[in-house]
Amino acid sequence: MATISLRKGNTRLPPEVNRVLYVRNLPFNISSEEMYDIFGKYGAIRQIRIGTSKDTRGTAFVVYEDIYDAKTAVDHLSGFNVANRYLIVLYYQQAKMSKKVDQKKKEDDLAKMQEKYGVSAKDK
Repeated sequence: MATISLRKGNTRLPPEVNRVLYVRNLPFNISSEEMYDIFGKYGAIRQIRIGTSKDTRGTAFVVYEDIYDAKTAVDHLSGFNVANRYLIVLYYQQAKMSKKVDQKKKEDDLAKMQEKYGVSAKDK
C-alpha cells in the first residue's frame, strides 16, 4: 500500500535511488528461492544474482522492475535478520564499485613493483 501512495504523489526520489540493489551480509548458503521469497514481497523482480566466488560470497544483486519497489525494499529490508545475519541493502552505484576495483588493481600493481625491486612494505 505504501508504494501506491508513493506513485500517486509527485514524489521526487533522491539521485542515488535506482532499480538495482546491492545486498551484503547474506548467509553463504542462501538459495535463490529464498532470495525471491524475501525480496519478492516488495514488487516484481527482474533478476537476482548471488555471489558464488570467494570474493563475492555473501553478496547479491537484486534488480526490480520498478524503481518504487526497489525503494520500498531498501526501506524495509535494511537491517532485516536472515539466519542470524542482518542484511545490508544498498542502491547499486557503478561509480563506487569501479573505484573499489581500481583500488584493488593499484594495490596489486604496487605489490608487483615491490616484489620486482626487492622492497617490502616493512622497509619504509
